[in-house]
Amino acid sequence: MTERIDLLANRTIVETAAEDLRATYSSYAEQGYRLALVAAHHDLPGESGGATMRIVYLLVAGPPDSRVELHVSVDPDRPSVPSLADLSFPASRFEREMHDLFGIEPSGHPRVARLVLHQHWPEGWHPMRADCGSAPEFADESQPYPFLTAEGRGVYEIPVGPVHAGLIEPGHFRFSVVGETILNVKARLWFVHKGIERLFQGRDFGAGNALAERISGDSAVGHGLAYCLALEDACGCIVAEPDQLLRAVLLELERIYNHVADIGGLCNDVGFGLAQAHALRIRERLLRLNAEVTGHRLLRGGVIPGGAKVLCLPDTAALDDIQADFHDVVDMALTNNTVVDRFTGTAALSGRQAAEIGTLGCVARGSGLALDARHAHPFSDVYRELPVAVRETGDVLARFSVRVHEVDASIALIRDACHRLGSHTGSCTRPDATAPPGHGVALVEGWRGTIAHRVELAADGTVARAKIVDPSFFNWPALPIALAETIVPDFPLANKSFNLSYAGNDL
Repeated sequence: MTERIDLLANRTIVETAAEDLRATYSSYAEQGYRLALVAAHHDLPGESGGATMRIVYLLVAGPPDSRVELHVSVDPDRPSVPSLADLSFPASRFEREMHDLFGIEPSGHPRVARLVLHQHWPEGWHPMRADCGSAPEFADESQPYPFLTAEGRGVYEIPVGPVHAGLIEPGHFRFSVVGETILNVKARLWFVHKGIERLFQGRDFGAGNALAERISGDSAVGHGLAYCLALEDACGCIVAEPDQLLRAVLLELERIYNHVADIGGLCNDVGFGLAQAHALRIRERLLRLNAEVTGHRLLRGGVIPGGAKVLCLPDTAALDDIQADFHDVVDMALTNNTVVDRFTGTAALSGRQAAEIGTLGCVARGSGLALDARHAHPFSDVYRELPVAVRETGDVLARFSVRVHEVDASIALIRDACHRLGSHTGSCTRPDATAPPGHGVALVEGWRGTIAHRVELAADGTVARAKIVDPSFFNWPALPIALAETIVPDFPLANKSFNLSYAGNDL
């Protein structure tokens, strides 16, 4: 095992043999590091030699901000790596993803079932390999999926989806139920796997930014910022603090409008449509404010590689008025006995369960885990005094409460940042995409939780590989756990309290 320090990125890079992977990983896990990302790479022969295959495991901890990359090389002809599944639940899912997309065998994994590729995808064809070629013929899509079936007296199944009565993307849920009580839920996703990571390859970094903003439409700033920070890390580009402040303003504006929408949606799912109507009205005010600031209602174009650029700073007086308006809705909800009764104790996820699954964002903080990348991995000093909202009960009410607290914290942060920015509306230091080290990572606390990006650049400055992890990848497995012993009519409420992304998951 060899180790080197990347001083620019405040990152340790450890070259480790496959046989040492488990021991090396365990050593860092015992120090409090968590697995944030696993990226496989397949490089075809070039002037320097033959084909290579390698895996990068990103482990993070903080504060203080600390990042470790474990680099493992494997045989591209018979790729295999020791499984970490018994040491980390997220690792088990990353390994299944690698098996689907790269054909890397996680030796010792208890169940290497398909995760990303549905059963009609061709056997033995791995679409992220550099030599995959054109897709073979696909099998019949109508084949039934082999769901785990619960059997017993009075047990029956309820299928939901994949097509839903709304604008959300497809996902299939299979409930095993006795009466109205849920025994088990299986979520089947990746109906719209788009090959996003492959689409990054060969793009100019500017075009990569536009793609990153569209990974999950309601997280344009979160993913766009993560991409830009990873790119700047790869280029050694230092962004001025005023522009980092401006980026923080945009990130918090995105958090606010989404949290406000979720507060209304939760009320609507218990039949309190009046609160939902007011929340949607407030959301519209926020979207119009976004358009004033960036020219786009979803804040696209504000974060750019090397800096940020806006039309104007947000009107803090308008935000203060929106905050008061928002709290009228919150008070309306929390003084309604039916709302509070339906929220309390529903879809509870314990702190132990949340930690074992590896949850992030509001889901984790609602279950007592103080995980927030703004605190652990800040990109701007405006986050130095950020309070992290934590609740212990892990139920819908806890996740509701965390969102309310974060709206207030975000507005306070924007107010402080705008005071410090004065009249500054952005600048840019264009990154040199051909400068070493050529690879970078980023961790950004999007409104759903921590977004992780890792970017590698080719010699000509184009993107050679981009690995993206939306917090929904970590949080989807927690939803069925929280739903156990919940009644079927509370599924929409529980689902909204998590509010996970299909698009961010089904890359």
